[in-house]
Amino acid sequence: MALDGTFLHLIKQELSVLIDGRVDKIHQPSKEEILIAFRTRNGMSKVIINLSAGTARIHITKAEIENPKVPPMFCMLLRKHLSGAKLIDIRQVGCERVLFFDFDGTNEMGDHVNLTLCVEIMGRHSNLMLINGEGRIIDAIKRVGQDLSSVRPVLPNMVYAMPPRDEDKISLFDIDKEQLSERISLLSEMKLDKGLMRIIEGISPVFAREAEFFATRGEEVSVSELSDDHIDRLAFFLKNCKNEISEGKNTFVTLRTKEGDLKDFCFCNITQYGALMVKKEFESGSELLDYFYTARDLASRMKQRASDLFKLIVTLSERISRRVSNQKQELRECDDREKFKIYGDLIMSNLYRLEKGMSEAEVENFYEEDCPTVKIPLDKRYTPTQNAQKYYNEYRKLDTAKKHLTQLIADGEAEILYIDSVFDLLSRASTESEVIDLRSELAEQGYVKAPRFKGKPPKASPPIKYTSPNGFEILVGRNNKQNDKLTLKDADKSDLWLHTKNIHGSHVIIKCKGVEPDDETILYAAKLAAYHSKGRNSAQVPVDYTQVRFVKKPSGAKPGKVIFTNNKTVYVNPTELENDL
Repeated sequence: MALDGTFLHLIKQELSVLIDGRVDKIHQPSKEEILIAFRTRNGMSKVIINLSAGTARIHITKAEIENPKVPPMFCMLLRKHLSGAKLIDIRQVGCERVLFFDFDGTNEMGDHVNLTLCVEIMGRHSNLMLINGEGRIIDAIKRVGQDLSSVRPVLPNMVYAMPPRDEDKISLFDIDKEQLSERISLLSEMKLDKGLMRIIEGISPVFAREAEFFATRGEEVSVSELSDDHIDRLAFFLKNCKNEISEGKNTFVTLRTKEGDLKDFCFCNITQYGALMVKKEFESGSELLDYFYTARDLASRMKQRASDLFKLIVTLSERISRRVSNQKQELRECDDREKFKIYGDLIMSNLYRLEKGMSEAEVENFYEEDCPTVKIPLDKRYTPTQNAQKYYNEYRKLDTAKKHLTQLIADGEAEILYIDSVFDLLSRASTESEVIDLRSELAEQGYVKAPRFKGKPPKASPPIKYTSPNGFEILVGRNNKQNDKLTLKDADKSDLWLHTKNIHGSHVIIKCKGVEPDDETILYAAKLAAYHSKGRNSAQVPVDYTQVRFVKKPSGAKPGKVIFTNNKTVYVNPTELENDL
């Protein structure tokens, strides 16, 4: 799943349309991500540069990414030096995973200066550096000191040096059959795909495995067992891939499991998995990378921005669960309370047989059928009447405790459900405003301090709007407060209300406007309810639906909690919506 040097070569070709364009805007959506908007003759284009270990890449993007209210320092530095700068060239050394963007900009005095933005796509060592005309680093998104790397530190004012390059490797665009055969003969006993990665620069494991699969027709063959026919087929495959890239006829594909998990991508057709993987083709590398990483990046960005809330919610859930567990244990201890009342009654019924100083009373238990004898412990310091009163007091205490504990446990379990619902909503939040709304909701419930805003607080996000295939407007709540408002205030009594059955999720409203929705619309809205719930990745999700007139909010209930009647249930597969939303 790595963005190899050859794929980066293709991305470089796609980015070449930006040459002679000017930098219009620069944003930093997350700690290791930069978004640069270029203004060209053909309009605006956005380039995403991601330096995270598992998602490092660069490409043109069409994704709508929300930016933080306050730009980080590195973003401000890039704006200072590159705003309005003209892109004059994009360079790549061989098939190394490094791109250089050369700019013609101006400094504070209005003089022309040459600047280079260096993008290194190298897994966890990925970095982005701004370099001046003298080849010195102005700054980097990840500073690397001597304590982290004595070989290649990256600090301001240091002379930039390329990452160490393996000179023994040959580029896919330069290798021929003779070189290939000679290099393979020098390899020790190993699998062919591993050998190809030692020989050829800038290829990923999936491409190397595909080359081996084509050459050996899927057989297990070591390097020493390769025949001339194997070498011929391998050389043909590599030459064909090189020609397709040169002519712009290569195929960009992603590989997805039958369960729907994206596993890998490549710049050529992949056949090695047969029917085990589902392929999807794209017209460009940027389109492929946009599709492959958008959902993953969104989750990563939201996790960064809401990390403190996630931690708080987990802590709250654990704390409340422990408290409820202890209360349940106390409640179980209250089950013996009737015994103390019986002891008190038996002592009072046998006062004539008892006297002060006795350690126990052996009396008949007339509460049971055969009146068996029972021994009741007594305190020698007290009279029989005082001992009876002591047992009555213990009974009353436990009886009162049971009533209180029953209510406390019910409140605690309701609180756990509410906290879990907030966690679910937070895990599905797609914008910073949704995170802010959830933070404000928790503040109103007394779990966190109210957030402070400079100037006016941001407006609450509106519900998510969809339109069914048959034209019905469908609204989906973003958080618990909005769920309440959407269902109990904004919706008409005749509108249809939907919610996943016994699963945390958003309230969904079909705006009927006096027209009864058809079955197709109800199924579509039910899929939306399942998609915006904790059951998003399940294949069979039950969804309840009823008219809004039958939905009520219990007195004192937490936000988002409602009760309903006259409902029906449908089972839907929310994964069917993924390609449509």
